[in-house]
Amino acid sequence: MNQEAKPRAFVVTVSDSASRGEREDLSGPAVRHELENLSCIVLEILLVPDEVEKIKECLIDCCNLQDIHLVVTTGGTGLSPRDVTPQATATVIEREVPGMAELMRIEGMKHTKKAALSRALVGIRGDTLIINLPGSVKGVKESLSSLQTVLPHALEVISGNSIRCGD
Repeated sequence: MNQEAKPRAFVVTVSDSASRGEREDLSGPAVRHELENLSCIVLEILLVPDEVEKIKECLIDCCNLQDIHLVVTTGGTGLSPRDVTPQATATVIEREVPGMAELMRIEGMKHTKKAALSRALVGIRGDTLIINLPGSVKGVKESLSSLQTVLPHALEVISGNSIRCGD
């Protein structure tokens, strides 16, 4: 990959109702918008139900594709019994990046103390960064905003400095 290549990403919306077509997915398009503002190329927004195996399969499939630098999930990071995105993510990542998840929670708590209830994870599988975000548009924007200064560097380092984002 040349020096000017931009990070390629998938967005995964985790929602029972959106995956069944019963509710419009608003958070996935919000993630796309925020990532495109960071100069990422979002290839697709995928919809999966709140099921560990379906989420795992989707994450693995995305990470196994060539030149995928980032997979961002939205939804399933809370405390309800159906919120299983972090459990699925934990089984597919090889290395956790706890500081990024902590940064999202710390910055989120400046807006709402409920951000402390997020169980979101950030980790690496192969050379792909996986980030869990909340399922609300507001949470997506606040979380990605909190990462805007570290995300470009993280992607560059993980890829061996072969991509550029945030320019």
